[in-house]
Formats: sequence, C-alpha cells, structure tokens
Amino acid sequence: MLIVYHAQDIAEAHIVAGMLRAQGIDAHVAGHYLQGALGEVGTFNLAQVQVSNEDFLEARILVEEYERNNRNEEQHGS
Repeated sequence: MLIVYHAQDIAEAHIVAGMLRAQGIDAHVAGHYLQGALGEVGTFNLAQVQVSNEDFLEARILVEEYERNNRNEEQHGS
C-alpha cells in the first residue's frame, strides 16, 4: 500500500477514498486512531488515503484533479 493523499482530517480522507472507490480503485483510510488520540489540535497529515501499488498512478491523477478543484474553489470563494 502506498499513501496517495495526506488529508486535513479523517472526514476529508473518507471523501477522497470514496471518490477513488467510485472510480474502481480500492482505497483505505489510515490514521483514525492517531487523530482520535491526539484530538483536533496538531493532527494535520495524520489522516491518509492509501491504495495498492498497482493503482497508485491512476489514483494520483484523480487526487491531483481533486486538489486542483479545491484550490479553484478557495480562490473563487466558493
């Protein structure tokens, strides 16, 4: 398994994993216990989305599109 995305929190990790699953990529969320143990303060990048080595390149393309869309929304205030 390779980390394809470092999410801001567990909720975002599940959103990204769900997006990948919808495209036929088996994705797993890691970091539930770490975020729970540390609370909400200082937990950036503990939530991760992981995929198999074989799916990594296709997943990265989809994640990069997700990141571009998020940046565009932030820039336009949506």
